[in-house]
Amino acid sequence: MNRNHLIGGMLLVLVVGSAVGAALYTGVGPAPGGDSGDDIEEFPTEENADGGGSMATSSTDTPPFTFTVEKTEECGRTCREVTATLDNNQNKTATNVTVYTRIFAGENNTDQDNIVWEGTEDVGNMDLGATHTTTERVELSLRDARKVDQNDGWITILTTVKSDDTTVTFQNSEQVA
Repeated sequence: MNRNHLIGGMLLVLVVGSAVGAALYTGVGPAPGGDSGDDIEEFPTEENADGGGSMATSSTDTPPFTFTVEKTEECGRTCREVTATLDNNQNKTATNVTVYTRIFAGENNTDQDNIVWEGTEDVGNMDLGATHTTTERVELSLRDARKVDQNDGWITILTTVKSDDTTVTFQNSEQVA
């Protein structure tokens, strides 16, 4: 009878171990990461000049906002602390400024099925020439980190800065792994 208990116990350990492994792989359950962003129901993007509300740009125009990632620091296997700076380049106060960010797995990829993180930052009002710097923790589930890994470590970052008067969208790709 002891042999039956031993085999039953080993089978139970194997089944539980497989279930935990599957949960970690898919990002379901207590896997680390995946909860640092906000779900964004509607992600605004810059309208073209004919659509009203966006500034036409050329090589001589100064964009109404500039957005720069200052530094990225590792805070875990699937976690990064990202410090970014937003500058108001307009000749007036920008009101009700919000920054929307989505990160996609893959280079130059904005396919909605490949979103691995998204979040918003309410900045409020920015005086002319003002700068706003913030640090955001970006944590991915193991499943989302695997998506990035399967794309040779490439991500695409889509950032939209929206104010009462204008909307500007920035897109860039980086190899992070």
